[in-house]
Amino acid sequence: MASMRDIKRRKNSVSSTQQITKAMKLVSTVKLQKARNRAEESNPYFNYMYKTVCSMLAKAGEVNHPYLQESESQTKAIITITSNRGLAGGYNSNVVKAITGSGLSPEDTVIYAIGNKGEEALSRKGYEISASYPAVIEEPTYEDAMEISKILLEAYAEGKIGEIYLAYTHFKNTVSQEPKLLKLLPVEINEEDISEESATSLMNFEPNEEEALDMIIPKYVTSLIYGGLVEAVASENGARMQAMDSATSNAEDIINDLSLKYNRARQGSITQELTEIIAGAEAIS
Repeated sequence: MASMRDIKRRKNSVSSTQQITKAMKLVSTVKLQKARNRAEESNPYFNYMYKTVCSMLAKAGEVNHPYLQESESQTKAIITITSNRGLAGGYNSNVVKAITGSGLSPEDTVIYAIGNKGEEALSRKGYEISASYPAVIEEPTYEDAMEISKILLEAYAEGKIGEIYLAYTHFKNTVSQEPKLLKLLPVEINEEDISEESATSLMNFEPNEEEALDMIIPKYVTSLIYGGLVEAVASENGARMQAMDSATSNAEDIINDLSLKYNRARQGSITQELTEIIAGAEAIS
């Protein structure tokens, strides 16, 4: 059995850890309020942009444009959004699992990593890291998303990559976050999002198809990347708040258990001392 000194040292150590987890929970809670409002405000635009572009291209018929053509390249590019720090439960690992469990081979996949944790985990699993943007996840801006989008679209138009995906965590609410792997290009048409009336009518472009799509597709990709960044920040803080709350509760349970053990050890020590005193007194008499 551990000594009273060992138990007390362990209890103090856990108490110190608990103070840290409490502080981290409070910080995450404050950050979450701002990030959640931002995610909730951008989410409708994020969703409607995706549905609108899919619907528009479904009605466009055969359009000859570099952003819409099937590429001969077998290389897939995945924009991976994770955090730069851990202590967020399964937040980072769930995004990595969404990629590794997607069936996309590491040999044919390149990673555009936003956040150190995803980059480190995927690099260990054999994925090639084509570019790294750790600073972007700290304070995401639309300009950051635009720059990443420009790089990827140039590579796509040149035939260096054949598909573009976005791996991020969708923010449902404070206690629920869902990892997602979304295909950006070539655009996948979801028939459920297109009404019968829309499906039978054709889309007219002015001034012409090429100029219109030169503006629409980059904005579509940029908007989805930015939406993913905003939702990822909210999801990270929600996941970290939950993880720190759970850690704080676990620390409280450990402290209570150690307190009980300390009291038992102290009681045992007092009992032993009394026994020795009584035995000594009897021996003298």
